[in-house]
Amino acid sequence: MSAVWVEEEAPVVSADKQAKIERETHKLEKRLCRQMGQAIVDYNMIEEGDRVMVCMSGGKDSYGMLDILLKMQQRAPINFEIVAVNLDQKQPGFPDHILPEYLKSLGVEFHIETQDTYSIVKRNIPEGKTMCSLCSRLRRGILYSVARRLKCNKLALGHHRDDMLQTFFLNMFFGGKVKGMPPKLTSDNGEFIVIRPLAYVAEKDLIRWAAHRAFPIIPCSLCGSQTNLQRVQIGNMLRDWEKQYPGRAETMFTALQNVVPSHLMDAKLFDFKGIQATGIEDDEGDKAFDAEEFPVPSLPGMQVLQA
Repeated sequence: MSAVWVEEEAPVVSADKQAKIERETHKLEKRLCRQMGQAIVDYNMIEEGDRVMVCMSGGKDSYGMLDILLKMQQRAPINFEIVAVNLDQKQPGFPDHILPEYLKSLGVEFHIETQDTYSIVKRNIPEGKTMCSLCSRLRRGILYSVARRLKCNKLALGHHRDDMLQTFFLNMFFGGKVKGMPPKLTSDNGEFIVIRPLAYVAEKDLIRWAAHRAFPIIPCSLCGSQTNLQRVQIGNMLRDWEKQYPGRAETMFTALQNVVPSHLMDAKLFDFKGIQATGIEDDEGDKAFDAEEFPVPSLPGMQVLQA
């Protein structure tokens, strides 16, 4: 991978515009710290004495997660350790100097694990087929091994609010499940706790923060060209919805935190067979003869359809 750097003259920015940029950037930083802090508190993600392995891919999300976590570590009322870990999968042209140099500049403890998973994936996945599934399985096993060696008990992943929404719709549309991406859970081998400190953070804010902090982003050349992935399609759908109806993504994300099992159809979560009339009013009871009503937002270009 090679790049040609052309030094261009910086545009002149007026004092007023510069002041506005600085105000907006300060607000963005406060929002990112507030949202991460709230997620950590709401789900008890980090506790006294934890040793957290922050998984670094070289993308904007993991850079942003580490950056904000380091800020939170300085302010936290508890003591916990952070170890940044990157898995160098030996992709052709991968600039393996970038992350070590960046992490050294931060003074954070880090570890680079080198494993040639690229050759395994290319050898086993036919050309044009999705590589993510095998790649993620290999990566997961290696990272568990690294966490064990480094004596970490928590693994922090850089998934954000939009990733969680995409996963929910992927499972519903293609997997036949109402299932999302939880902010905290045990690893599939039962050995670690996996946390997602960016659970409340919107991707657009991470994009802005990455630009402000000038993170040395490393693109994924292994799967970055697979533009027909189902996740990409779902992501485009959600962005289109948000563009047409601003605020919809926030509403959908709020819905993931307000589940009513009695109004779904999973008999494992609710005892439908055992329901008996109680003679007691219940606001959560089924208003069988009433039309469902939802607030109609005043959004530009939104049409209200008449039945």
